[in-house]
Order: sequence, then structure tokens, then C-alpha cells
Amino acid sequence: MLDPSSSEEESDGIVEEESKEVMAPQAGSRISPSRTSESSGGLQPGSRGSSARPSSPSPSAVSEHEKEEVEKLHREEEERKKKLQLYVFVMRCIAYPFNAKQPTDMARRQQKITKQQLQTVKDRFESFLKGDTQIVADEAFINAVQSYYEVFLKSDRVAKMVQMGGFSALDCREVFKRHIEKRVRSLPEIDGLSKETVLSSWMAKFDTIYRGDEDPRKAQQRMTASAASELILSKDQLYEMFQQILGIKKFEHQLLYQACQLDNLDEQAAQIRRELDGRLQMADQIARAGKFPKFVSKEMEAMYIEELKSSVNQLMANLESVPVSKGGEFKLQKLKKGHNTSIIDMGQEDENQLSKSDVVLSFTLEVVIMEVQGLKSLAPNRIVYCTMEVEGGEKLQTDQAEASKPTWGTQGDFTTTHPLPGVKVKLFTESTGVLALEDKELGRVVLHPTPNSPKAAELHKMTLTKACPDHDLKIKLAVRMDKPQNMKHCGYLWAFGKNVWKRWKKRFFVLVQVSQYTFAMCSYREKKAEPQELLQLDGYTVDYTDPQPGLDGGRAFFNAVKGGEGDTVIFASDDEQDRILWVQAMYRATGQSHKPVPPTQVQKLNSKGGASAQMDAPISQFCKYGHADRAQKHGMDEFISANPCSFDHAQLFEMVQHLTLEHRINDSFASLGWFSPGQVFVLDEYCARNGVRGCHRHLCYLGDLLGRSDTGAMIDPTLLHYSFAFCASHVHGNRPDGLGTVAVEEKERFEEIKERLRVLLENQIVNFRYCFPFGRPEGALKATLSLLERVLMKDIVTPVPPEEVKGVIRKCLEQAAEINYQRIKEYATAEGKRREMYEHPVYCLASQVMDLTIQNAGQVATPAKKLEDTIRLAELVIEVLQQNEDHHAEAAVQSTGDQSGKEQAFAWWTDLMVEHAEHFLSLYAVDMDAALEIQSPESWDSFPLFQLLNDFLRLDYHLCNGKFHKHLQDLYAPLVVRYVDLMETSIAQSIHRGFEREGWEPVKSLTSNLPNVNLPNVNLQIPKVPNLPAALPVSGLSVNLPQMPSFSTPSWMAAIYDSDNGSGTSEDLFWKLDALQTFIRDLHWPEEEFAKHLDNRIKTMSSDMIENCVKRTRMAFESKLTKSSRSTDFRIPLSICTMFNVMVDAKDQSAKLCAMEMGSEKQKHSEIDERIESSVKEMISLLVAKFVAILESVLAKISRYDEGTLFSSFLSFTVKAASKYVDVPKPGMDVADGYVTFVRHSQDILRDKVNEEVYIERLFDQWYTGTMDLLGRWLTERMDQQLHVYQLKILIRIVKKKYRDFRLQGVLDSTLNSKMYETVRTRLTVEEASASVREGGMQGISMKDSDEEDEEDD
Repeated sequence: MLDPSSSEEESDGIVEEESKEVMAPQAGSRISPSRTSESSGGLQPGSRGSSARPSSPSPSAVSEHEKEEVEKLHREEEERKKKLQLYVFVMRCIAYPFNAKQPTDMARRQQKITKQQLQTVKDRFESFLKGDTQIVADEAFINAVQSYYEVFLKSDRVAKMVQMGGFSALDCREVFKRHIEKRVRSLPEIDGLSKETVLSSWMAKFDTIYRGDEDPRKAQQRMTASAASELILSKDQLYEMFQQILGIKKFEHQLLYQACQLDNLDEQAAQIRRELDGRLQMADQIARAGKFPKFVSKEMEAMYIEELKSSVNQLMANLESVPVSKGGEFKLQKLKKGHNTSIIDMGQEDENQLSKSDVVLSFTLEVVIMEVQGLKSLAPNRIVYCTMEVEGGEKLQTDQAEASKPTWGTQGDFTTTHPLPGVKVKLFTESTGVLALEDKELGRVVLHPTPNSPKAAELHKMTLTKACPDHDLKIKLAVRMDKPQNMKHCGYLWAFGKNVWKRWKKRFFVLVQVSQYTFAMCSYREKKAEPQELLQLDGYTVDYTDPQPGLDGGRAFFNAVKGGEGDTVIFASDDEQDRILWVQAMYRATGQSHKPVPPTQVQKLNSKGGASAQMDAPISQFCKYGHADRAQKHGMDEFISANPCSFDHAQLFEMVQHLTLEHRINDSFASLGWFSPGQVFVLDEYCARNGVRGCHRHLCYLGDLLGRSDTGAMIDPTLLHYSFAFCASHVHGNRPDGLGTVAVEEKERFEEIKERLRVLLENQIVNFRYCFPFGRPEGALKATLSLLERVLMKDIVTPVPPEEVKGVIRKCLEQAAEINYQRIKEYATAEGKRREMYEHPVYCLASQVMDLTIQNAGQVATPAKKLEDTIRLAELVIEVLQQNEDHHAEAAVQSTGDQSGKEQAFAWWTDLMVEHAEHFLSLYAVDMDAALEIQSPESWDSFPLFQLLNDFLRLDYHLCNGKFHKHLQDLYAPLVVRYVDLMETSIAQSIHRGFEREGWEPVKSLTSNLPNVNLPNVNLQIPKVPNLPAALPVSGLSVNLPQMPSFSTPSWMAAIYDSDNGSGTSEDLFWKLDALQTFIRDLHWPEEEFAKHLDNRIKTMSSDMIENCVKRTRMAFESKLTKSSRSTDFRIPLSICTMFNVMVDAKDQSAKLCAMEMGSEKQKHSEIDERIESSVKEMISLLVAKFVAILESVLAKISRYDEGTLFSSFLSFTVKAASKYVDVPKPGMDVADGYVTFVRHSQDILRDKVNEEVYIERLFDQWYTGTMDLLGRWLTERMDQQLHVYQLKILIRIVKKKYRDFRLQGVLDSTLNSKMYETVRTRLTVEEASASVREGGMQGISMKDSDEEDEEDD
């Protein structure tokens, strides 16, 4: 923008060059701007342009198209003129504001995100998820970003918000922050790491991802530069902004700026005073002519006049409060404010008269002494100096200098209240005499400067004293006298009046501004602070006049005439230019409506034929002839000279507000319709200065905002609420400032706006997910509800019944449910088509064939495909309901409470949202029921759908056991019961069939080497339904159970039950029971009674199944032992260990599968535990009996050596005879070794294969005790007999090895050292002693422990 203060020479070239570009298209068809005030482009009511329109060719020669072009050009020209005139008014508001100021408390608007920026943000987040960035993050943060990217950034609603211009970087950040808060709160506590720290860390990483590789300093600089419009703007910035808004060229702005003298505050204040006087006169004209606007009541006409005058008086008071000068000490008087006597109390006139003491001026003088010339009489080394003083002030002295070079450059600053002060400068030299008391004065100069005096240094001839022989002594100095703010002009004039200045005499005059509405013409004498005489200019009119005969002195005359009284004061100046400046200053001071024109300019205009049109031209046009000429040349004079009071400012303001809003919506900020502080300031000032009614302003604003909202822009409902509340209070007569007039047009327009607003608000509530996506803008939905409640009110006082508001919103939410469900259904359908196209690319060969194929596929969709689509649709339904809860539930809570605390703003909003959710779910229920109806009765694939919906509904306080939830339970309850029945029958059959074919081979871990089962892909981490095992035909059961291996697990099920070495049938049984119970438990059936019934039935069934398993295992165990060998060759088979492990697993599973809380009744699993314990005891007893029987067989073998038997004697003789010739093995050692080997092998197998230590210990205890008792009994039977040496050796070896082996197996010493063991040991020790005496030794076999035996054992 060109500097308004630039020189005329600099601007001429620019203006000429730009004017060629602008004026060129106007040639020919475009109408040249008129210079008359009447041709203001149709702006003045009832006025028509004085310039005739271009002559149109005959219809036969001109086509319709050419006529349209001419009319279009004419409309464009009229629009250009209108904008130029409007810009003049706006410039004056900016140049001298006295009603409004730029607000500093407005919320800072954020930079909006464009479509390209959104794509950039998406790319950055996608790069992070792919791992292409260097940002280190944990899995939880990555999952949060993934969800944020998929749900938010890729949402079409976000793209729509960007298109609407209401999406900012702050929205991105706030949505992510809300998104992660729930995630972080759900994380487990970590010692030393607070969740606030985690949140801060995640937000810092988010900012890094969002920013990407961009330098944060550059981004900050760019944001600071772009945010300038949101801050307090300078006048130049405001000019530039409204140039863009109104489409004004820079050279046009400069022409208008200079011609209007916008940099001259006095001219602008005078312009305001003239405008206010014109508005008062217009109010009187309306009252006299009776041309009132049409009001709703006839009594408002008189009130309308009072409103007009009151508003003008308020403006006058505002103007009066503006300081005339910064730090001025003059007294502000409460004086009359205009020339309209209808509002002036004439009785107060005397009190408003100025006195001489009211006029106080304060001047600052700068006296700079440069040098003295012509000082020749003094010796070169003599010291000289100067003093300076102002009459009545202090005296200052310069530095000392030598007479050969008397230069100083010293400045002295003074203040004075004398308009014509006396400045004395004296030159001194130091006295050389011994007795001299004072320095010698050489010369002096006395000056009487004025603010108009030259500021440059000048040579002044000094008045010499007798002590100075030099005759041509001069001093070079500069005196600068600043003009105070309240001095508007000064100079010498001739004056003559009736009451003042009664003699025609030249005097020094000062035009003083005492206040904004009080000016005085004062004459001063030299060295006097108070005026000699003064004339208060209130009521006077200044104009040029011809020279008066009989008055000698003065060349250019003008006068000031007081209307009504005829008091005339004649002034004359010695210069024409000085006269123009005086008339211009007094014209501003008087505030008169008549605009004086210099006679020389009138003659010039008459020669051009334009005098009649320019008689009202403002004096401001002639202060700078160059600017006025250029303004007239480019057709700007009509806009400058136009009378503001003759325009329809309501229409003009509507235009400027509309254009300003359009500019604001299209700027780089997410304004949501809010103006910037600078725009608010200019519009406020325009309304106040030009009398635009507040209701009209806000009605126009509402109309523009509603229009923008209809075209897709995002508008803040709070802004709509402010304007609507103002209009409603005005129309209904409940304004805070009292009752005001209401025009019929305002009321009718208000009703129209009210209806449009109601339709808009209801539509926004219907589409709340898309008008306020993800709860943005923050609080917008709550503000919309509040505004709708206000719109539904019949008047401003009577509140609307809550039921009526709820009824309207309930209807809107019902429509919202239908719209939302239809949209997600369409989205799911499109997603399914895309997936089908991806899976079957052959459809892409031809688009028509593809569409037909997909359409036909939808008509004949398989039940499985239908169910899969229904589950996907359920996921979308849940996602929508969760988003509603997360982002649109804030309307029920008041953000800030009053003194009573935090209250609910719309307590019923939660209830309506619950109804909305139920209606939304009811729409889904139709499709869900249709999908379930076509499912096969033998199919259980629909249970994931129940789990998906139930897991969401049961955790929602409002939807749990609601209408849809009840319907879902009623739908699935029979299916669950039937499924449990079939599972029970099937498992029972599998037990029967499995145990018949059971080989009792141990089975390793359940989850190893199992076949995979492909199931529908349901994107939920929940347990699925266990498939039914193969079953035998059951009488009375008509269902065909699905076939699958008797022991398998789906790939999606985790290792629910993990065991080693159980049998195939038992492992299958326990897994199926556990899977069934897990499935029932994970159903989380919401109805307590039915859930308890299912739990009890499953546990009872599990108890019966496990009991059956235990019985069959017990029977198989006994049968296995019966068929096994009774010799020492017996080896415990793995099947025996497997049966023990089955019992162990049965006991473990019974505690989990059969436990029921039944109050005081006996728990079910205790019965099965007793059954298992009893069976285990029996199995241990059977196995111990088997071990005892084997020992009995060994003892039977050595019983042949009993003393006194024939066989014993024969064997002894045979061995002795044979031993003479060959080495005979020791009899009985192979028997002992075989038994010891059997015992050790059996112990190792049992210890290694049986999983229950308690059972092992119990078995070993009974085994040891039983065999030891058998040995005791056998020896007791032979108490009277002496044992054969071979019997003794075998028994010693068996007893010692048994004792040592069982001790190593952990049998307690109390059991090992039993009474029976001591008896056996004692007997064998005695028999050993006898045999040693009788046989001569035991050949190393003894009951005593020895190292050799230990080595032998090893």
C-alpha cells in the first residue's frame, strides 16, 4: 500500500500509470463517473445520476446479447461506484474512531487445514505406521495411532469438515488427545511412571509425527505472520484489509486518502461534527414531514425521533470524551453540542459561555544558538558566551568559546503559556579587570516567534552596547515553537466586530479548541498568557466575502456570521493562501453545513461550467490543489463530497458486512463465521457513526450466516445464538437498555430468519454426526440445542415447555437414526463389493458384467455370506454408538456451573440419545433377524454375533437390558439351550464310544499337532463356539451333528487346557467341557436367572460326565491288572500310568468345571471329588495287591527250601555233589535280583509317568507296608524252623534292597522303620548269625550295611 504521506511528486506517476489501466475499460460502454453529488451511483434515496446513459443503438441494429452486455457493464459500474462510496465511509471510520475499539478478549481462531494439508498429514502418519520414520514408540502408542489413522484421519466426515472450512490443527490434536486418554487410563499402573507422563510423552510424539520434517521455527514464523489478522491491527492494515474486501485499487485508495485528508485529525473530527448535525437536522425533517418507517405500533413514531436524537447525543458525548490533546491541561467544559436548537436548553446558554481563564495554551520552544559573525574588536583569545531566556522563564547559558571562533550549536528548551513570547539572546565576554564584578555585554537580540515562524536557523542583527565597537555584529540561531494540539491555527489578521474587536486593527489571533464541540477565536498581545479578547464560535458560520469599503488594511476578506442574531465579525488577511487556511480551520471549528468555496476556485469552475455543481464542495478539496485535481480527474470527487446523511446506511452496511463475512470465510482461519477483531472494530464504528440499527445489523448477519451454512460452510452455533438473542430481545421489547422501536420490516424479517434458523438447527441435529463430526467444533452440539430451545420460545420471557423441546429433538433424533443407519449400511455394502472385487478380480473384466455379477450375488447370497455381512454391519453399528457416546454426549453436562456447582444443561439429552440408540438398533434388528432366519438349524456360526453385540450392550449402562438387548436375548436363548442339549448328548456319546475304543496311550499337549479349522473371519478377539464332536445316532434326535475328528481344536482357540500323558478320550472330554463352559461364560448372558441356570446346568453336566469318565477308567484299570502277569517279569504298562493321570486330570478339572455357589447346600464338585478319591484308593489298592502277589510268587519259590522237606534235602545234596567238580551259581540270587529289578523298574515308571506326587507317595507307602507285612507273615509261619541258607540270602537281599530303594523314593522313616520291618530285620539277623556258625559264613551277604553293597547296587 502506498504511504498516505508520500509526496505529490512521487504519487503522480503511479496514479497516472494505474489510472490508465483502470480507466481504459470505461471508455465507450462504461459510464464515466459524474462529479455531481446527486449522481452517487444510486446510493442517495430517490437520486438519479446526472450523466446520461450511453445512447443505445436501434433495436434492429443491436442484438439482445449486446443489450445484455451494456446492462451488465452498467451494473458493474454502479456496483463499483457503490463500493467506492462505501470505502470512503469505511476509511473515515478507521481514520478517526470515537465509538469502538478493537476487542482484545476474542478467542483466537486457529489456522484451517486445507485438503492438501490433510493429505500431507495422512501421509506422515502412514509413514510412521510403516516404520519409515525415526520415531521410537511402543506397541500401545502404535496401536493408538493406527486406530486414530483408520477411524479419524481416513474418515469421510473429516474430509467433509475440511471442505466446510472448520477443521484446524487444534482439532486434530484434541481428537487424538481424547482418543488416547481412555487408552492410557486403562493401562496398568507402573511404578515410577505416572499416566500423566505417558500422556505427555504420547502427545509429544504425536506433534512430531504431525509436524514431519518441517522446521518448527519456520512453522512458528509462518503462524506468527499469518496470525496477524487475529491481533490488533494498525490503520494501514485495516485500510489494506478493506481494500481487499471491497475490491478497491491501491491508487484509488491513495487518491481518496489524500483528498479526504484522513491524516488530518482536525478535518476528521470536523467531518464527524457535520455528520452529527446533519443527522439531527434529518431527525427534525422526519418529525416535521411525518415520513416515519412503518412500526408495529403508532406510538413508536415519537419514540423513534427520541431514539435518533438520543443516539446522536450519545455520539456527541463520545466525541466530547475524546481528548483534544495528549496531556492537555485545559478544562473540558460541558458545552452545547450542536446548532440544532431543538435539543438545546436555551436557559443554560450563559453557563456555557467561555471565560478567558478557560483558554489555556502551552508551548514548547527550542532555541539553538549556532554562531556569531562580525566579532572583530576582541582579542582572539578572549572568552565569549551567550545567554538565552524567555520572558517569565529561566535563563540558560552556552559553553564558553574563544572570540576567534564563536560557535556553539547549543540548544535550550523552554515552556511558556504566551502565544507571543519574547525570546532574548545576549552575547557576553569575560571582563579582564581585577575589580570587575560582571561580564561585559556586547549585544543582544529580541525575537517574538510564533508557531508559524521559520524553523531553520537564520542570521539576526544584534543590538550593540556601548562596550562593543563592532558595527555589523550578527548572530545565527534557530527558534522552533511547537503548536499545541488544541491550537488549530494562528496568525495575524485584521478584525472588526460589533461586540468584540470594535476597532479595525491588526491583531495576533489563535483558533483554540477547548473541547470537541467548543472553539474560540482569541486575540493575544505580546508576553500575555490570557487572550485580550475572544469569540466563542458556537453558532457562527464562516464564509468568504468581498473587500469591505472603508476598511483600510488587509487584502483577502472573510467573515463569521451568527445565525439568528446577525452578529458579524469581519476578518482580513494579507495573503490569499492564508485566508484559505483560516477559513478551512474555522469551517472545521464551526461545524456548519455550508461549505465555503474560495472565489478564485469558483471562477475557475465557472469557466469550466461546473460552478453550480461545486458550490457545496468541501474546503478540504482546496487545501492541496494537486490532490483535488487528481481526485476530480479520476472521478473521485463525487464520493468525497457526498453527504453521508443522504445515504441509506442500512443497505450499505448490509453490503459491507456481507462482503466482510465472505472475505472472512475464505481466509486462512477456521473462523466459523466469527469476524476478526479488526473487522468487528470497523463494523461497530460504522454502525455507531452512521446510525445503523442493531437489530438490522444482526438480522443481516444472521441471514448471511444462514446462507453460508446452507452452502456448506461450518458456522458456530454460539455465534448464531448471540445475534438471535439480540434480535429476539429487540423484537419482543425486552432490550437491556429499555423499550425501543420495532419496525414492521424488522419483525417480518425476524420471523423469516427465525423459521430458517429453526429448519437449520433441526437439520443439524438430524445430521449431528456429520455437522459436528467427532464432537468438533467443541461444544457446538450443546450450543445448537440451547439455540433451538431459544428459537422455539414464543417470546423472550416465557420459557418453552421442556416436553415440547424434547419432542422436537426426539423427532430429529429418530430421523438421525434412520439416516445414520442407512449410511453405514451403504458403506458396508460398498465395502463388501470392494472386498468381493478384490477376491474375484475376474469381475473387473467388464464393468457391466461386474456390476451384474455382484448384484446377482447379493440376491442369492449364501447364509454364511449374509451372516458375515451382518457381523460386519454390527461392528459398524457399535462403532457409531461408541462415537456418539465419546463425542456427542457432552451436551448433557454443563461445562461451568454457577454458584450451586456443576449442573446439567440438558439432563434429558442422555435419555433422548438412549432412545436414538434404541431406534438405531431396531433398524439393525430388522436386518439381523432376516440374516438369522436363513441360517441352518445345525449351524452355530451366529454366536459370535451375539457375543459382539452383547459385550457392547452389557457394558453400556443405558442400553443394558434395553429393548434391543431383550430382543437379542429372546432370539438367542432357545439357540443356546438347544446348543447345550446337543453338546451334552454328543459328549456323552463321545465318552461311550471313546472308552470302547480307548487304547490308553498317553497323549501329549492338547495344542500340538492339531489340524486347523477354517472359520469365518470375525475381527474380534473373543472365544468362538466349540464345534460339536462326532456323535452316534441317538434315538429321538433328528439333528445331524457335524462330523469332525474326535479330538481336535480350532486354530483360533488358545490352549484353554494343557495336560500331559492323559488318554485321548479323557483329554477330549475335558477340553470340550472346558471349551463349552468358556463359551457359555464368555456369552456373559445379561439376564441373571437364565445365566445362573446355564451355569448350573453346565456344571451339573460336567460333573456327570467326569463321574462317568472316572467309572470307566476304574473299570479299565482293574481289567488291565487282572490280565497282567504275576511274576517278576511284570512291567507296569504306560496305560496304567495314563489311567492314574486321567484321575489326576479329573480331580483338577472337577474343581474348575463342577464348582457351583449353592449357599448352604453341598457343592456339586465335592461329590465328584469323593468319587475320584474313592476310585484312586481302589486303584492303588489293586496295584499294591498286584505287587504283593508278585512277592508271594517269589516267596513261593524259596519255600521249597524249607527245613524238613524232601525237596530241600535233595537240592542241598545235589548242590554239594556238583560243587566238587564245577562252579555252581549261588542258588536264589537270580530270584532276588529279578525281584529287585522289578521293584526298581516299577518305581521309576510310576515316578516318571504319573503326574500326581501325592498318589505316588501313597502308593509307595502302601506298597512297602504291604510287602513288608507279607515278609513278616512268611517268617512268622516259619518261626519254629531254621531258614535255609539260600532262603536267608534271598530274603536279606530283598529286604535290604527294598528298604534302600523305598527310602530313595521318599518314603518316610516312620513308614520304613515300622514294627514289622524291625521284626523281619531281627529275625534275619539272628538267622544270619546261626548260619555263619553252621555253614562257616554267608559269602558276603549280610544284614549289615557295607560299601561293597553300595558299589554293587550302583
